[in-house]
Amino acid sequence: MQEEQNNDQNEPETNLNSNVRITRVSGMYEDYFLDYASYVILERAVPSLFDGVKPVQRRLLHSMKEMDDGRYHKVANIIGHTMKYHPHGDASIGDALVQLGQKDLLIDCQGNWGNIFTGDSSAAPRYIEARLTKFALEVVYNAKITEWQASYDSRGKEPVFFPVKFPLLLAQGVEGIAVGLSTKILPHNFNELIDASIQILKGKKPIILPDFPTGGIADFSNYNDGLRGGKVRVRARIEMLDKKTLIIKEIPFGTTTTSLIESVIKANDKGKIKIKKIEDNTAEFVEILVHLAPNISPDKTIDALYAFTDCEVSISPLSCVIETDRPVFLGVSDLLKRSTEHTLELTRRELQVKLDEFQNDWHYASLERIFIENRIYRDIEEAETWEEVVKNIHEGLKPHIGHLIRPVTDEDVVRLTEIRIKRISKFDSDKANDNILALEGKIAEYKGYLENLVDYTIQYFKSLKEKYGKDRGRKTESRLFDDIVAQKVAIANEKLYVNRVEGFIGTGLKKDEFVCDCSDIDDIIVFRSDGVMLVTKVDQKTYVGKDIIYVDVFKKGDKRKIYHYFYTDAKSGATFMKRFYVDGVTRDKEYDLTQGNKGSKVIYFSANPNGEAETITVHHRAVKKIKKLRFDLDLSELAIKGRNVKGNLVSKQPIRKIERKEKGSSTLAPRRIWLDEAVMRLNGEGRGRLIGRFSGDERIIEITNKGTYRLLPYDFSTHFDEDWIIIEKFDPQRPVSTVYWEPEKERFYVKRFLPEITDKKEVFIAENEKSYPEIVSYHPHPSVEILFKKVAGKEIEPETVDLVEFISVKGLKAMGNQLTKHPVKAMKLIEPELLEPEEVAVDDELEVDENPVEEQNVPVAPSKPKTDPPSNGGAQQISLFDDLDD
Repeated sequence: MQEEQNNDQNEPETNLNSNVRITRVSGMYEDYFLDYASYVILERAVPSLFDGVKPVQRRLLHSMKEMDDGRYHKVANIIGHTMKYHPHGDASIGDALVQLGQKDLLIDCQGNWGNIFTGDSSAAPRYIEARLTKFALEVVYNAKITEWQASYDSRGKEPVFFPVKFPLLLAQGVEGIAVGLSTKILPHNFNELIDASIQILKGKKPIILPDFPTGGIADFSNYNDGLRGGKVRVRARIEMLDKKTLIIKEIPFGTTTTSLIESVIKANDKGKIKIKKIEDNTAEFVEILVHLAPNISPDKTIDALYAFTDCEVSISPLSCVIETDRPVFLGVSDLLKRSTEHTLELTRRELQVKLDEFQNDWHYASLERIFIENRIYRDIEEAETWEEVVKNIHEGLKPHIGHLIRPVTDEDVVRLTEIRIKRISKFDSDKANDNILALEGKIAEYKGYLENLVDYTIQYFKSLKEKYGKDRGRKTESRLFDDIVAQKVAIANEKLYVNRVEGFIGTGLKKDEFVCDCSDIDDIIVFRSDGVMLVTKVDQKTYVGKDIIYVDVFKKGDKRKIYHYFYTDAKSGATFMKRFYVDGVTRDKEYDLTQGNKGSKVIYFSANPNGEAETITVHHRAVKKIKKLRFDLDLSELAIKGRNVKGNLVSKQPIRKIERKEKGSSTLAPRRIWLDEAVMRLNGEGRGRLIGRFSGDERIIEITNKGTYRLLPYDFSTHFDEDWIIIEKFDPQRPVSTVYWEPEKERFYVKRFLPEITDKKEVFIAENEKSYPEIVSYHPHPSVEILFKKVAGKEIEPETVDLVEFISVKGLKAMGNQLTKHPVKAMKLIEPELLEPEEVAVDDELEVDENPVEEQNVPVAPSKPKTDPPSNGGAQQISLFDDLDD
């Protein structure tokens, strides 16, 4: 009964005394909201599949075409004219026009139209001007094949869709938010879209990727063809100006220099990065200078900018368009295919319209010639009525119209009667025949176009590229990104403290023992004297258990930091030792590194950042049975195993203390470093090209095509120049060989030099803008094959020059020796294959035995624990004994 009452409330009521229908508010809301949502989706926010523009943009372009006279028009006038078709106010029209103008494709702008880099708005509409570009006039408009509809007030007509013969939607991109629906189609490169359309016409399946007007670097590996669920990572282009300054030359799409600078300042205030100041010198091009604080790594700061600021943004595309009054979700490949097929159909219709026009012109020209040459106009002299005139002309034409392509209509006859006497009297039969022959040539030409429609459309696209694509190269570089671990690049903006006895760690324990600097997103590793290890996130104050013997920042994946661990088992009384690294852990989970017997104690512990192994002295308690109260152990002889192993037996006898006798060196092999050229990053996982084995202060040499070199650390955060040509392990005894162009002498010169060990970028060619390195080699014995140009019409035999014999090693600033006096046509570098030295089979990935090791008998006695504070830097040793004399 209640449901019936509710339904009755929603039904419209009719007043019996009048024709007025009453609708309740609840029913109005239900119907009107759906109508409103549909209207916003179809008429405001989402573009059409066919012409790629929203209704407001379509009305703007229609108004500009109506106003077009080749000259600029005030934007205020364009807005006013557009309001005849778009009933939503001048603000929305003006904003839409500015956005179209900033895309630099359809609108030719004059005046201050704002800046897409800085986010500055345009000047008022009365101060700026616009007109249609030649591209828009050629591609967008054709009234003869345009479908028209009445404007909102029925005073004029506007196009339903423009006959756009180009993937305009993909070229400009679009973003719109409707009711319960949104769309975000990213812009693509003009020339690449044309090339892809040609490939589609040839039956291929091209892959297209976005290209942003702000440039930058983008990772499109998860683009997902622009559909929901896809993601594009975009980064600013950041270069190292010097060791204290970074320069941002391009910004991510969707950001401005203002928003990016604000994000950098915010990250600096939070302590994520450390900078001294930031300057915005953006004008025609982006230029943001980031001045670093003292003793801050520029490579690490670049990664931190990507991790904590808008220098890297993630864009989620959502390709939604309107097709036959319904929103549809199509990938950009489907959009391009539909657009190309639509262009093909529009081209066919255009050609057919032109063919019909030529055929009609031929038909009437032929009728006119027949009418005049056969003096059929005399047959109407005696006719008394209009019907008789028409009939006589039809009768007079009948014997001569057999070759016409269509029947003669009354409209044709009427047109013949409108020929003036002066035209008849001056009729030139030869000119008429020439005109008909020209029309027949045009008809044959356009029939050929229609028969070869695909080839004609391909030529059409090529002509567009030739006319309008010269300055439309790709701006956004496509590159795979490596994942930046925020914890590795975060600046140490906090100080870590520990209360070992009470078991607390944190950044707020300022009265307790200082441990180290850390960031507010670091993880902390803790070892306790009861044999428990755990990893927890840094906080103001965290309880981790009493009797802490070691605490430090935990670096996940660091397999070179080796822990030495001696513990006494509570059940057997024996003492065990093991060496291990800590890799994967679960945060806040307690790991018992002993045999799990309650009461077991850690009696010696050390942490070694690079796998150092010390020599220790073990002291037994004085027991009658023990003959040897002291002995030494070289821990380098102890294999590195898993942290869960039982360990090697040190002694079954009680131990009084363990102390370090000698500091050891690293037991790990030199680290093998690879260069992944896809992301231009160093790694130790075997991705890319092996650079070499590194240890200590060894470096990498980077040589660029600008004639510069740098010596860089083998740190995984190292950034390389985009114009690098050589990246190798640096050998101080190996010279660099180069052939470079000397502009003042107008000759090629050869030099060989040993790179100076410096932290600066050094120039090794002539310091002249026109100087460039033709060939650079870091090979020990390179040669150059030279091809010469003809001299006075005579060939010169090619020559091979051994650079080692040609010139000795000289200084960095030396000019070198002239290579040849003859004009050079081309050069080719010849580098003999080097024999690879046999390497000892040592794997950087530590092989870990997770099984308990058999016991080793060594004579020895435990005592009361004692904690020594960790030393600053290097390996840390902790002995948990008091000196007890029994």
